[in-house]
Amino acid sequence: MPWDRATVHILSHSLQRGSLIFDYLSVHESPRGPAIFRLREHVERLLRSAELIGLPLRLSGEEIRAAIVLTVRANPGATAVKVSAFIGSIEIDVVPADDRVSLAIAAYDPGADIAARKPGGQQPASAALRLWIDKKRRNRRRDIVDPQAKVSANYVSPMAAKWEARRQGYDDVLFVDEDGYIAEGPTTNVFIFDADGTLRTPSDRNVLLGVTRSTAIEIAKHDGTDVREDAVTREALLQAREVFVTGTATGICPVVEIDRQTIGDGAAGPKTLALRERFEAITRGGDAAFDHWLTYVEGAYQ
Repeated sequence: MPWDRATVHILSHSLQRGSLIFDYLSVHESPRGPAIFRLREHVERLLRSAELIGLPLRLSGEEIRAAIVLTVRANPGATAVKVSAFIGSIEIDVVPADDRVSLAIAAYDPGADIAARKPGGQQPASAALRLWIDKKRRNRRRDIVDPQAKVSANYVSPMAAKWEARRQGYDDVLFVDEDGYIAEGPTTNVFIFDADGTLRTPSDRNVLLGVTRSTAIEIAKHDGTDVREDAVTREALLQAREVFVTGTATGICPVVEIDRQTIGDGAAGPKTLALRERFEAITRGGDAAFDHWLTYVEGAYQ
């Protein structure tokens, strides 16, 4: 349907209660046409989110994947896909009487369709990031809402923290977990390269298992890099040779400053840049070893 007709009532349950789940995918141009990156993994994560919060999404992974491909095919030039599952019914109680779940798929260009329409136009993406570690809030907890659930309610505290970080002049924020170890950003996972070349990232105990996170890990292992998923202290983060973050919208992005302390020599590190270059080549269909991660829109579900 046209962009301006895709509406939901202001009193819908998911808007009022924060029960919408979602996933966000990237679309890339390749020699074989538009390709969706790691479609299967994103849909599996969406279904897992529904399971974790009890949202009765009565569609199979195959049905959702096919619908995503059709939507991308119908929107030439799309570079992103957002899939949202929500309860649209107008409800009074926390538990909806009408629990029918709607699935909405938007295939679009975030720059042209959203950012360019905002006051001031599209803002250029940062080539390298300056981060602030939140000193007041802890990362999401399993006993409240599981960190693996991409549910809208899980992003309210990160929104407030990132707003505060930006007011202080930073690009983004990092959270620590209940034990004080580095966890993740609002929409990113964090990695460090130690002095010996080991790639480290916080364990999956209290972080969202990002698809780009697993991508970076698999590429690094494939290329012979020692990878460790373990507890990362603030001290280890600040003393790292290189730091970068990963996310679907972010890709692989270097970090050059944290809490006003310079990381490494204050520029994007060579290992990070090499990993990012490899990642970007894969998303464009330029690496046969990882071609299975791409769903080519013109060849799928015909």
